Amino acid sequence: MNSPPELQEKAEKLVVQHRESSLWLFGSLARGDWDAYSDVDMLAIAATPADAETLADAVLSHLLADDVLALSSANWDRLRCSQDPYWQAIGRDVRILAKG
Repeated sequence: MNSPPELQEKAEKLVVQHRESSLWLFGSLARGDWDAYSDVDMLAIAATPADAETLADAVLSHLLADDVLALSSANWDRLRCSQDPYWQAIGRDVRILAKG
């Protein structure tokens, strides 16, 4: 697993290639309670669902994360403010890694 500073540097280089996008870290690594058995969870956010999927595929192909959720910016804004416990938990812990 990449260390958080290493991961951020790689994420920033990747986001530059994807306009109007961002990568967000969530889960144990974002909370700071990760260990050697933890996976890396990310959100790939872009203007459209298709752009988000493209970014998520790039994250996975560059081995930056184990799990990537791809969302349009509008969908992310809606979900992070929802009452759904799953998205509330993600919203509590999420931290931005890179923004393009």
